[in-house]
Amino acid sequence: MQRERVEDQYPWTWEVPLAFVCGLVVLGVFACQLGRSVANWFAGAGWRWPTPDRLVSSLSGVLAGDAAAGLPGVHQAASATSLWGWLTVVGLLMVTATAVAGLLAWRRWGPGRMRGMASIPEAHELLGEDRLWKVRHVVRPDLYPGGWKARR
Repeated sequence: MQRERVEDQYPWTWEVPLAFVCGLVVLGVFACQLGRSVANWFAGAGWRWPTPDRLVSSLSGVLAGDAAAGLPGVHQAASATSLWGWLTVVGLLMVTATAVAGLLAWRRWGPGRMRGMASIPEAHELLGEDRLWKVRHVVRPDLYPGGWKARR
């Protein structure tokens, strides 16, 4: 339909895949730290978030099962089983949210999007309902055939 009429003149280069991979890495680090914070919160240690300098360096301890890695002053940390359970739950939620956001972005900005088409509310706002009703045979001649000129 419209893909045949409009050509994209800008080729895909290495920047877009690199940005995608970097975004996935940052999202993975955030999901691990969020899962650890939720596990500690449910274990009674309170909501703890690592300082920015320990955000990435504490990740190896978290993945090894230490819920107190990189957090100063934690006395009652979550168990390794609880930590892995919450890491799994938060990871699955993050994957689901990322997939939904990616699907919505693909529909909005992907190659199959409609180009140059106004939505119904935009058309009503720009043209007004009276004008749309008067020119309905021009806008949609398949649904509203013209007056006496169309019958000739």
